[in-house]
Amino acid sequence: VQLQASGGGLVQAGGSLRLSCAASRSIASINIMGWYRQAPGKQRELVAFTTDGGTTNYENSVKGRFSISRDNAANTVYLQMNSLKPEDTAVYYCNALQGFRNYWGQGTQVTVSS
Repeated sequence: VQLQASGGGLVQAGGSLRLSCAASRSIASINIMGWYRQAPGKQRELVAFTTDGGTTNYENSVKGRFSISRDNAANTVYLQMNSLKPEDTAVYYCNALQGFRNYWGQGTQVTVSS
């Protein structure tokens, strides 16, 4: 499956962005859809994920601010990011995990100015 991420940009602290990850085929059977991010000089980290059963989970620093959702009909996963902070600045990557198959989209840059 091919993944196309979009929605990044430059925003002031406290602002919001919504990232989208459009898949090239149905995501209904994909076990886990997630968003990762990688800041300069840091390792890539998991931000949030959603399972095919509807479970969601978040990295501690984004709990209460970010929300992941999955639209199987549109083959798209979203990441709503509110109350953005400068430390959220990173390249955000969409990921799909189906069994032992791991798929990555290209990144989308999110920059939060103070």
